[in-house]
Amino acid sequence: MAEHPLNILLVEDDEVDVMNVRRAFQKAHVSNPLHVAGNGLEALEMLRHDTVPANRRLILLDLNMPRMNGIEFLRAIRADPDLRSLPVVVLTTSNDERDKIDAYDLNVAGYLLKPVTFTDFVDLMAALNKYWMLVEMP
Repeated sequence: MAEHPLNILLVEDDEVDVMNVRRAFQKAHVSNPLHVAGNGLEALEMLRHDTVPANRRLILLDLNMPRMNGIEFLRAIRADPDLRSLPVVVLTTSNDERDKIDAYDLNVAGYLLKPVTFTDFVDLMAALNKYWMLVEMP
């Protein structure tokens, strides 16, 4: 594991998708700590109370969730002075153009569609891992 691990918060309500991310991380040798929130409200609580360590955070965000969806969550963190600069990558099944525009208007670092096959999912997580290892993460 890197000397300064990247703390990843997965905001996802679907347990199968959570399991797939965990398995894909394992298969792609992604050793960063993975924290999971089931919706936007839970994620905000975790971030504001440092349940996810405050240094070097990255959020993987689903859009379609109960209680507080991904776009509402993005609006909330962008309005919060302590959280507004957090990097967020949307990881969703929504290919809706309006969702993409809304997400990019709220300064997401990327918008990724969840792959259909597990092999493609592993490849996507491996590529994401290579990217965040190359990029200077705060």
